Amino acid sequence: MNPPHVTLIEVGPRDGLQHESTFLPTQDKIKFIQLLTETGVRYIEVTSFVSPLRIPQLRDHTEVLQGLKPNPQVTYAALVPNLQGFEASFKAGIQAIALFTAASETFNQRNIHCSIAESLERIKPLIPLAKQHHITIRAHISCAVGCPFEGPIPPSKVAQVTEALLQLGVDEISLADTIGVGTPKQILALLAVIQPLMKTTALALHLHDTYGQALVNLFAALEKDVSRFDTAVAGLGGCPYAPHASGNVATEEVLYCL
Repeated sequence: MNPPHVTLIEVGPRDGLQHESTFLPTQDKIKFIQLLTETGVRYIEVTSFVSPLRIPQLRDHTEVLQGLKPNPQVTYAALVPNLQGFEASFKAGIQAIALFTAASETFNQRNIHCSIAESLERIKPLIPLAKQHHITIRAHISCAVGCPFEGPIPPSKVAQVTEALLQLGVDEISLADTIGVGTPKQILALLAVIQPLMKTTALALHLHDTYGQALVNLFAALEKDVSRFDTAVAGLGGCPYAPHASGNVATEEVLYCL
């Protein structure tokens, strides 16, 4: 394996809990996040500032964020869909934000009811505001390998979205195999197109384990110097708008593999 260090971005409290069928009480969420900070994880996506009508499981985003006892060694991040979501997260004291779009037009329409171009326009005005306040910006590209509605996604399509996000000024891009259909061959083909566009140190992978390929896909990416991965403790997660997708690659399994 080439990278001497690997960074895990824990997404269980956000991407994991948003897919649960029941609402986890706020105090339980806070305790969950506090316990994660004690494991040594240094970056946690703690919640999402999207409409409570869209993701009711995370409707207590402000209460969760303000109820934490911050660990100065941990970065607390939130998913934000637009300027309104950013403003709410900023008032709540967020340190980092994650934006999102997709490489699939159909998935974007099903997920956030707009085209890829429109989603980029939504997030465009909040980027200079985040930079003004020294808030780091990640961007997730959903369906970077396959889409539940369109099938396989060409790497060239992912590259177009990647270039657009880089031009907007995001700090990091996370390529998401949202439905977990990727294989090492597909991951390597995707990286061959994306890595010439950006620094590998600013590139992450977000892998789901629907077909049991998440760990081998991660291993393939390690061979290409990728060293940042989104993981979720206990393999929590899924996507409400991606039928049959399973959870994220489990944090503890990645640790064991490494």
